[in-house]
Formats: sequence, structure tokens, C-alpha cells
Amino acid sequence: MKLIIQIPCYNEEKTLAETYADLPKQIEGIDTIEYLIINDGSSDRTVQVARELGFHHIVSFRRNKGLAHGFKAGLDACLRLGADIIVNTDADNQYCGADIEKLVRPILEEKSDIVIGERPIDETEHFSWKKKKFQHLGSWVVRIASGTGIPDAPSGFRAYSREAALRLNVINEYTYTLETIIQAGHDKIAMTSVPIRTNPQTRSSRLFKSMWAYMKRSATVIIRSFMMYKPLRFFGLLGAAVFLLGLLLGVRYLFYFFAGAGAGHIQSLILAAILMLLGAQTGIVGLQADMIAANRKILEDIQYRVRKIETAPTESSSHHS
Repeated sequence: MKLIIQIPCYNEEKTLAETYADLPKQIEGIDTIEYLIINDGSSDRTVQVARELGFHHIVSFRRNKGLAHGFKAGLDACLRLGADIIVNTDADNQYCGADIEKLVRPILEEKSDIVIGERPIDETEHFSWKKKKFQHLGSWVVRIASGTGIPDAPSGFRAYSREAALRLNVINEYTYTLETIIQAGHDKIAMTSVPIRTNPQTRSSRLFKSMWAYMKRSATVIIRSFMMYKPLRFFGLLGAAVFLLGLLLGVRYLFYFFAGAGAGHIQSLILAAILMLLGAQTGIVGLQADMIAANRKILEDIQYRVRKIETAPTESSSHHS
């Protein structure tokens, strides 16, 4: 059983050594543990430090491509290197390395294919009150969109079985955390969470400039993922709401019409007709999107089979793009 721990890095020369020292060197049930970094266009000594520390594998980009792209490249490299389990953690040592054993245990026991670390958000000192509330709100929305019970959706501390990693797709270029949960919920991939510990903050987050920017981009990812994986439900609910509003306006016009005052409410009749037509058209769009989603599912199955062949283990330990 081979475990590869992947760490996305962007100018992490100051914290990488501390993160590396915290990683487990052996876990019961795991025969081999290897470490891999995704160098996302770093301009400092991140790669040199990684080599000095003894990282087994380095995936390197010549320019910064973002967290989502780095995550995908890391998964692909880990699969090619023969990983049976892949753990993703951060380079700033946010997560307690000893808890990696907690992450992989449900996979080793064949109880789950994806395990997400649940941070003690309410007890995390460097999280503001506003950030804690937004984290809980965002996770609740993802639970609704994905049909899962994951309590900490933005957590990047995760473990994937080989089978789950082969099936994952990340479309957006911002972050993988929310989209992969919605996809896994849609595809009925066995997923669970375990409580984990966090270390004191070593630096501020680089993923977003402000809480509002994070909320805006996360909302975009959630809505897009919901539209992609549950289009009939999304457009059906939207179309039904618009159609119902138009119907209510139509009933209102009829009330005035039979009361003898219909001439003064023609605008309501026109608006009601427009809204009902728009609602019906939105429902039709939902049906079309649902058919496209069915075709996408077939393509995903083909991609899974191709990826399974292409990611047969190799001896290569460095990749550049």
C-alpha cells in the first residue's frame, strides 16, 4: 500500500521545512510513504529547499497557475507514480501532520474513498468571528448542493483513494475544495470527514484578498457546480419560481378584471405573460442541460478508463509544464 502526500507550493521556502518535519514517516497499514510538492511557479528557493529536505517528487510549473490547476497536476502525478492513497495538505503547516493517519484510516478500512479533515473552526484563534460564520454558511450551502454531510467543505486537508482520484474532475480555476465535494456527492463516491487539529498560523492566506472576495468566488463555484451536476433541479426550481410569479400576477389581473377594473392593469397582464413564458423556457433549458449532463456522464466514464490506462505507474519523479 503506497501513500503519496502532495503539497501545493507557491513561495514556501520559509515554512516548507516545518511542514516536512511534521509529516508522518510511517503509518500502520501503509508500506511506503512518499512526499511530492507542486511548485506553482515559485520565485524563491522552494524547489531547492524541497530537494534538500528529501522530497521524493517535484511537479514544477514555470509560471503560477493557481491552486486548482496545481491540485489536478498533483493528483495526476501521484496516480502515475502508483499511489494507492493520496493526501493533500498545505505548505504553511496549517494542518497537524500526525492527523494524516486519521485521514487514511477510513480508506485503509475500505469504509470511504474520500476523507476530509474537519477543522475546529469555532476554536481556531486566528479566524475572525465573521470568517467562522462564513465558513459554516459556505459548508451548509455545499451540503445542500452536494447532498452530503461534510461539515467543513473548504478544508484542503484531504485523503483520496486511487479510485476516487481517477474519477475526479476540476473545471474551475480557483479552488478544488468545493467543486470536488459536489461532484463526489453527485457521483455517489463514498465520502466522510474526521476531526483534525490545526497548528498556529504561520502566514496569512494567499488564496483570497478579502473575505468578501472569497465569498464571491466560492458562490460562483458552488452555483456553477450545481448547474453542472444537477441542471434539471437548478433550472427547474428557477423556472418554477419565475412561472409562479407570473401566475400570481395573472391571478391578480383576473381579480381586477372580474371586479370591472381590468383596463387599468394591462401592464400586470403583459408582465405575467412574459414571466410565465420565461419560466417555461427556463424549464426547457433545464431539460436540455439534463440531456447534456447525461452525455457528460458517458464522457466521464470514458475519461476514467483512459486515465486509468494513462496513469499506469512510471519511474519518473520530476515533471515540468
